[in-house]
Amino acid sequence: MFFELSKIFGFFASPSNVVIALGLFGVLLMLTPFARAGRCLAVASLLLLAAIGFSPLGNALMLALEDRFPPWSNAGGAPDGVIVLGGALGPGMSAARGSPALDEAAERITVVADLARRFPAARIVYTGGSGALFDREGAEADFALPLLESFGIARERIVLENRSRNTVENAIFTRELVNPKAGERWLLVTSGYHMPRSIGIFRAASFPVEAYPVDWRTRGASDLSRPFGILADGLKRTDTATREWVGLVVYWLTGRTSALFPGPA
Repeated sequence: MFFELSKIFGFFASPSNVVIALGLFGVLLMLTPFARAGRCLAVASLLLLAAIGFSPLGNALMLALEDRFPPWSNAGGAPDGVIVLGGALGPGMSAARGSPALDEAAERITVVADLARRFPAARIVYTGGSGALFDREGAEADFALPLLESFGIARERIVLENRSRNTVENAIFTRELVNPKAGERWLLVTSGYHMPRSIGIFRAASFPVEAYPVDWRTRGASDLSRPFGILADGLKRTDTATREWVGLVVYWLTGRTSALFPGPA
């Protein structure tokens, strides 16, 4: 039930969806005795879209998430395992084209080639089922296997978790599969903006992991004053960051993460 509700409410966690909905409602009001209010809503919607899409708002929201965890250091020794959160592959596209289809978060999985080479004793875990509410076309982890093997990683090192539908299930099902022992060192690979919530979820699931953030979307503080030249790019950046902030709050309120804004231990 939580999964279905999170997907439905996720639609309204995107500012662009909310603003467009208000604009469409305003257009409908123009056909009623409340036409003046409708025109105001429509104009406000247009102005808000421009402000959200062209301003650096999305960068500001994203930068705070991405800067929460520093780059990983191997000063403590080699890891025993590397956990890769799904999101780098599109199951639907992969199934349709018959080969792994990477998306904009591709670095989540491509970085594994280097990690597997540097730490040959580490187990490699890819966790990701189907996150779609409708029209599920296979588990993401299943499509990741041939790509991981193409990196030269031996099949016996690879662990696939293909039942999870969200990050909570990523943590729970992965812990059940690998049964981490006290003192073991596990890396968690995911996008930098998704790392705070992911770490909090794994901590709440009693699975201590170390952050290995990748897939950066911002360059640093300079992006706070850099507007977007393409409206769609700004809207997408704002939507992505806002959904993550909303997710942090909702997961904290429902007890699915260890803190409101998890940070380095």
